[in-house]
Amino acid sequence: MDMLEKYARLLVDYCLEIREGDRLLIRTTTAAEPLVREVYRMATRSGAQVFTDLAIEGQGRMLIDEAPDSILDREDPFFLEAMQSFECYLAILAPYNLKEMAGVDKDRMARRSRANQQAQEIYFKRIADKSLRRSLCQYPTIAQAQDSGMSTEAYTRFVYEACRLFDDDPVAAWLDVRAMQQRIVDHLNQCSEIHYEGKHIDLTFSTRGRTWINSDGRNNMPSGEVFTSPVEDSVNGKVHFSYPGLYQGHEVAGVTLWVKDGWIERWEAESGQAFLDHIFAQDGTRRFGEAAIGTNDRIQQMSRNILFDEKIGGTIHLAIGQSYLQCGGQNKSAVHWDMITDMTKDGRIKADGQLIYENGRFLI
Repeated sequence: MDMLEKYARLLVDYCLEIREGDRLLIRTTTAAEPLVREVYRMATRSGAQVFTDLAIEGQGRMLIDEAPDSILDREDPFFLEAMQSFECYLAILAPYNLKEMAGVDKDRMARRSRANQQAQEIYFKRIADKSLRRSLCQYPTIAQAQDSGMSTEAYTRFVYEACRLFDDDPVAAWLDVRAMQQRIVDHLNQCSEIHYEGKHIDLTFSTRGRTWINSDGRNNMPSGEVFTSPVEDSVNGKVHFSYPGLYQGHEVAGVTLWVKDGWIERWEAESGQAFLDHIFAQDGTRRFGEAAIGTNDRIQQMSRNILFDEKIGGTIHLAIGQSYLQCGGQNKSAVHWDMITDMTKDGRIKADGQLIYENGRFLI
């Protein structure tokens, strides 16, 4: 079977579990047309009504730079309708230019985010109540390969390996991941006090009344993480993120946060301080919306793509901003920014005082 056919089958049958009568929105750029064609073919064959939203090269930048205020502040009506009523949503990352938004007016970017906040809130609610089946995946592009420091061929192989597409039966491989991670979340869901500690981090938080989720490749492809939303006012301590943070085309490196009773009181960055200041001026960003542990050992290098980097085996990540409702989180924000730190050198996690994780490996 052709690799794109294999990829499409995994997305349609495993990730989205397409059923007859489903309405599916595929949102990406025109660069991903080869994968879109295969997903369209297989989803249609399964009885779904498929709609595509393919952005042309430079479209996002043109909207921010050229749109009058009346358009900039207007929500996307088709995307809103899809988030309100469609059964399935597939977002395929396929950038033409990862620096497209460099130097863009940050206030106009924030206004555009606010314009679509209603659709975003509905999206999170429907994921939580499982009325929307969605998946986020990557189509390899030259831009993403260059940014990762790989050739296009090497990057394509990296993507396919992370998705387990070289396995004889990728679905069976992801079912094995599901079983392994379920043991972890079953244990964590019996605990209420978590302590991340190590060279880069000394942070405690409560998960009382919250739920740890097994991210087994259905909502993100690839996946390989367990995550929750910490009790908002329970986070205390300090964290330094050893990996650069990437958000909205900006890179911020060497971020350190100081937290008291869930409130991020102070922040510093070795580079990108102005952008970090801008983000923390936005509503809801000074609380954490997610705490997670990456488990995908087939990803062992940073690719400067959060879909992959947050899953690196032996790392943890924390997200500022929007919480996950399915975890019981309550924080609201137009921002959800994951920041990652390595735990393979003296990293430890304790749950209710018991050491459950050391040097990037679970002990349970």
